Amino acid sequence: MVSSLPSLPPVLGTDPSSCILDAFRIAIAKRVSDALPPLTLDQAYTGVDYGKKGVDFTVALPRFRLPGKPDELAKKVTTDFQPDYFISTITHDKQFLHFQLNTDSLIREVLNQIHTLTYDSPTGKPSYGTNTSGAGRKLVIEYSSPNIAKSFHVGHLRSTIIGAFLDNLYKACGWEVISLNYLGDWGTQFGMITTGFEKYGSQEELQKDAIKHLYDVYVKVSKDADSDPNVKVEAAKWFKRMEDGDESALANWRVWREMSVKKYIEEYERLNVSFKVYTGESEVGKEWQDRALERLEEMGLISDVDGAKLVDLEKWKLGKAVLRKANGTSIYLTRDIGGAIERWEKYHFDKMIYVVASQQDLHLSQFFKMLSLMEFPWADRLEHVNYGLVLGMSTRKGTAVFLDQIIREASSVMHEQMKRNEVKYNNIEDPEMVAREVGITGIKIQDMAAKRINNYTFNWDRMLSFEGDTGPYLQYAHVRLTSMERKNPELIPLPSPSQIDTSSLASSQHARDIAILLGSYPDVVKTALKTHEPSGVVTFAFRLAHAISSAWETLIVKGEEDTEKARARLWLYLCARDVLGAAMRLLSIRPLERM
Repeated sequence: MVSSLPSLPPVLGTDPSSCILDAFRIAIAKRVSDALPPLTLDQAYTGVDYGKKGVDFTVALPRFRLPGKPDELAKKVTTDFQPDYFISTITHDKQFLHFQLNTDSLIREVLNQIHTLTYDSPTGKPSYGTNTSGAGRKLVIEYSSPNIAKSFHVGHLRSTIIGAFLDNLYKACGWEVISLNYLGDWGTQFGMITTGFEKYGSQEELQKDAIKHLYDVYVKVSKDADSDPNVKVEAAKWFKRMEDGDESALANWRVWREMSVKKYIEEYERLNVSFKVYTGESEVGKEWQDRALERLEEMGLISDVDGAKLVDLEKWKLGKAVLRKANGTSIYLTRDIGGAIERWEKYHFDKMIYVVASQQDLHLSQFFKMLSLMEFPWADRLEHVNYGLVLGMSTRKGTAVFLDQIIREASSVMHEQMKRNEVKYNNIEDPEMVAREVGITGIKIQDMAAKRINNYTFNWDRMLSFEGDTGPYLQYAHVRLTSMERKNPELIPLPSPSQIDTSSLASSQHARDIAILLGSYPDVVKTALKTHEPSGVVTFAFRLAHAISSAWETLIVKGEEDTEKARARLWLYLCARDVLGAAMRLLSIRPLERM
């Protein structure tokens, strides 16, 4: 059945064409504001909240601060109420008014909108859940940022997973996003590696896996340094030559950097992550670093301690920060300041986000404070999105971990599980790819399931289980929805939405629960933009998967003799598949079709 949405007055910040529940909320707000002058429609709208325990929407009357008792106000709204296209009942409960939506309209409108914005979207790409709130605005986001010559450690994994989510989220809200991977490609460790490479380096190993080989060299030379202080002296000399632009010192470093970036791009591709720009500490011009120092010196904030330059931030309870070492080499705080200035010059962003662990809270606060003391008008556009630690992340044998080891191990465990069902296994075209994707989904969901500031303990058994709220369970839910078309070929292709009669779904509580959840997805995206929390999207995906799982037994498609009913149910499940897939993609997960 085609949508026949009655016309509604506009409300600032709403868009029923991309979030159909806005229309239902406007209808509720209109009923409240019409009954309670001088309350305006916009004021009433801000009071319409999701209800609890089986209530669709609730309005708390005291929040409007209107004269009169809540009972009297409620009576004005409920008197002469007649059910309409949007609202079926209003219940008065103490200070609250509870609104139930018209089930028939709700299901039809939600499914219509999902179908239209997935298959007939103005942009040509599926756009249900997206909005244009950030149109014309530019975000620069720095995340992942591993160190070259130190393998992609699990510590960088959280920044990568949360950063990729924010990258996708801002794009979904209409922003232009420039994602930067700011590599740790500069610093005394390169002096160490150069010193160590003469002794431990191998061109053959370097070609095989540059990141791993350079890391091995670093470990060996660091061991030497423990017993021989001269190693560090030599390393410092090498790095000084690099900082001074000595070509012979830079030649190897350039090759190592390029080979490492190539290897990283492969690793990111497996994680379904890509960056607009690979940059690094080495690219921050000395000019901006010097200007930053000069500016802070002019402001009387710099002190010399044994030849090193320190900035005093005690009065803001941020301690003292080193800006330049006694031997004249830069440290990463100076490079961060220089880098921020360069980025402003280059991109003129509306916002710049750094996705960095909460252990670095002080460093980021010092860095932001210095930019604001230097009176850059854009200093308040910088934001630190922080996160807690991953505890106990190691392979099952208990060795320290690099990401590729974790992915390999997760994949092989999944692969073993899949082999147990021979029939299904033989139907999968590329079982290794499927095992890897399910393993990566397990890693990502475990990471994003709780608030990002919380530390969490890495748990192999839980992460790779199909039971409970895990990544494999989400992939399984998507695969099962996708299989509906394969299992019901006689119903495919479905007729156009206007030819599908959804009225039979209105009597099913399961169908209603799924529809209201599907309708809430655009709100879930908007909330995530405010909180920068992927956990809200993860929770939504699980709630949807559970609601679908509860419906399988009663809302059957195969075996339903009434074709109209079977079509309507199949359409509901396919819309659920499209929205679950959209939520997974927002979380940087590739939804699978078979497993």
